[in-house]
Amino acid sequence: MKTLHVKTMYTKTRTLPVPVKSILTALILIIAPAQAGVPVPDIPIPQGKGDKCVEETPFMRTDHMELLLHQRDETVHNGIRTKKHSLKECINCHVVKGDDNVAVSYKNPKHFCNSCHTYAAVKIDCFECHASRPGNHKISRQQNYQQQSPSASQPAMSKH
Repeated sequence: MKTLHVKTMYTKTRTLPVPVKSILTALILIIAPAQAGVPVPDIPIPQGKGDKCVEETPFMRTDHMELLLHQRDETVHNGIRTKKHSLKECINCHVVKGDDNVAVSYKNPKHFCNSCHTYAAVKIDCFECHASRPGNHKISRQQNYQQQSPSASQPAMSKH
């Protein structure tokens, strides 16, 4: 019987019989096409104010965080501020208003970021410091965190 040598995390080399390789290959060939047809969730995603986003929609759906992290690094580490990929401009363009015609905060399920991140079970911490609404919502970081976080009842850590 032929064998296949596979490196694993726990052993240097592990020998698998060729039939196992065939079974694994068959499973991959069966599962992969099924995964390729997974539908995009039907989440009501609010449209932005502009004609189009700063990047193509499919790219923004998968890679927006990379842009935000790069923008953060450019701003914080290099002192370079631009509007194209800034969180503030995203919030300004994708503002969602509630029934009272006031911009909703991140804790509201209608918020642009919240609508997808809740579905994907992704916890983001942007709004612990940054405002989740556009305009002149001048509040302290602690107040912003308390307004955004469901665990706001926990006491804030003091700086010494």
